[in-house]
Amino acid sequence: MDQRLQPLFTPWKIGNCEIKNRIVLTSMGGTDLFGWMEKNHFDKDGARFIMEVAKNNAGLVLPGCQPVYNPMFGQWLHKNKKMYADLKKWTPELHKTGAKLFVQLTAGFGRSFTISEMMEKLYTNPALRVLSKPFMDLDKITASASPSPNRWSDKVPSREMTKAEIKEFVNAFAESAKMLKDAGVDGVEVHAVHEGYLLDQFTLKYVNKRTDEYGGSFENRYRFAVEVVQAIKKACGDDFPVSLRYSIISKTKGFRQGALPGEAYTEVGRDMAESEKAVKYLQDAGYDCLNCDNGTYDAWYWAHPAPYMPRNCNLEDVAHIKKFVDIPVVCAGRMDPAVGAEAIAQGKIDGVGIARQFLSDPEWITKLMEGREEDIRPCICCHNACFNMAHYNGVGNDQTLADNAGMARCALNPETMQSSKYKIVKTGRPKNIAVIGGGIGGMEAARVLTLRGHKVTIYEKTDRLGGVFIAAAAPEFKEKDRELIKWYEKEMKDLGIEIKFNTEVKDTTSLNADEVIVATGSKARILKVPGAEKAIEACDYLLGRKEVGQKVIIIGGGLTGCEIALDMYRKGKTPVIVEMKNDLI
Repeated sequence: MDQRLQPLFTPWKIGNCEIKNRIVLTSMGGTDLFGWMEKNHFDKDGARFIMEVAKNNAGLVLPGCQPVYNPMFGQWLHKNKKMYADLKKWTPELHKTGAKLFVQLTAGFGRSFTISEMMEKLYTNPALRVLSKPFMDLDKITASASPSPNRWSDKVPSREMTKAEIKEFVNAFAESAKMLKDAGVDGVEVHAVHEGYLLDQFTLKYVNKRTDEYGGSFENRYRFAVEVVQAIKKACGDDFPVSLRYSIISKTKGFRQGALPGEAYTEVGRDMAESEKAVKYLQDAGYDCLNCDNGTYDAWYWAHPAPYMPRNCNLEDVAHIKKFVDIPVVCAGRMDPAVGAEAIAQGKIDGVGIARQFLSDPEWITKLMEGREEDIRPCICCHNACFNMAHYNGVGNDQTLADNAGMARCALNPETMQSSKYKIVKTGRPKNIAVIGGGIGGMEAARVLTLRGHKVTIYEKTDRLGGVFIAAAAPEFKEKDRELIKWYEKEMKDLGIEIKFNTEVKDTTSLNADEVIVATGSKARILKVPGAEKAIEACDYLLGRKEVGQKVIIIGGGLTGCEIALDMYRKGKTPVIVEMKNDLI
């Protein structure tokens, strides 16, 4: 192992709970132990994923956030006794790995609840709204600190929560935490004064306009979060650890308006001055750890950083806030393990929070410890499977509810949370298979086929692997894409897959193959409009084959067009996107 990483593998404590190393699997929707967007139950897929991460040397594992009131079917989490009994049978096996388990509990989304087109129909139709209440009570699910617009939809506004509802949620946190403790869980994490979820909406002045004891003053705005930890401690004892998922700065300019790194703006949510006060206040209320990043759902990319966000984008703020508390702080947000290790060694933070890398490769810590960094399948921060409910304009969810329910996914690792559906099984009838094209698709096909026991030959007409993904990975901010190409190249070598470079296949019947897979990718569309002959194709620019001037018109505001525009902007040029739809990407 690289000795620079050694600080990651030192013990630390949250309350009186000792954790063997500083690497924390932070919560992701769909990695839940009690189900995700479905009826609550002990989720074997979620448990299998968490166990695999624990077996691969994570210090602290946090399954996906568990609403104390399930938005699907309106269940209170503490009412289902059987799933806690099932959990109690499972936790001893997890503890054999040496990992510790905290379960994250949430009051819900409030105005940040993702609204689909189907949900809009349920809410706006009076009859359907009544009929749908038993399985999706949108009026209750989306209630917030004060009347406010939903993050995703103008058709489903949020009403103000009543004080009776607040008390009901506080009690649910305590009841659920006690049952989790009795089931052998090492601690809980409250979600949270974080990312503009419901508890955070109470703390934020641009959302909370209440005039009762839950609004107005600093103490009133943080009262809900304080009552939650006090209730948990009363039910579970002072020695039961309670972490808090916490956003240091909201990075928000207004409803649906997030701030970018380095942008000059007026903060409407929690600024650093308030945060310095809040962390001490929350510590004194009883929280034993702060699991930190930045942002709200109006500025969601701070808590779920896309590849365009800087690496370690929240570290400076987290290191600053640690000066104001005596409890440990964890930093998350595109964290580089070596940078995190250095920050721990310098006393700037106590733990490194990492999430989506575990989806693409649950074994990555083990590989890191064994000095096999090049074997780690990188997370490319694409959000194409793990966080695909984010949408720029219009509804929040382009994915069907049925496809989203129950599990997290990974665009690079289909086996994540779907091992029974995509398990790789050895074939009883090995074949010779030709794969035409050595791009990402061709290499993935070759990899899986080889693992199944087939003999694969890749035919690639150029002198290197990667295909059009080489161009996609060209901008400087796409370093993870470049790592993915290297990972595939190593997989091809390690699996002994034959590759015929500089070989263009024009006749598949001449190949010595039982089956042929065509993975030659797509070609650019040439516009049939006057002046098109003066245009250049995207890959020609990305690969540096052709130069562009200062002001550049980009026809098409999809992913490629927007990434090229960002690349040009960072190089000091003036890109202009022309898009036929009322939306980008």
